[in-house]
Amino acid sequence: RGGYSRLIDVSCAKCGTHLCYYQKDGPGILKRMYLDRIYSSKLYSGLEHDNFKNIPQFVCPSCKQLIGAAMNYVKEDRLAFRLFVGTILKKIVDSSHVKL
Repeated sequence: RGGYSRLIDVSCAKCGTHLCYYQKDGPGILKRMYLDRIYSSKLYSGLEHDNFKNIPQFVCPSCKQLIGAAMNYVKEDRLAFRLFVGTILKKIVDSSHVKL
């Protein structure tokens, strides 16, 4: 897309708990997280093949803050979480230091 991808450490903005790592491709803000690009999360990794009705809400396991809602991104027919504004903190990390 944008010619490059980066690995982002996604954390809860309310309590700072690490939620997952996410592979972001292309430029722009993080509005949605495709399920097939979520890594290192016991709750949210590997959900891309589940039925849409079985996808849980994206919630911080520590403070129970609602981070995002499951959606089917029609344009690409892909399952994703639509993120609510101001609910996450993100930091670009070097993928060589992360166990995926």
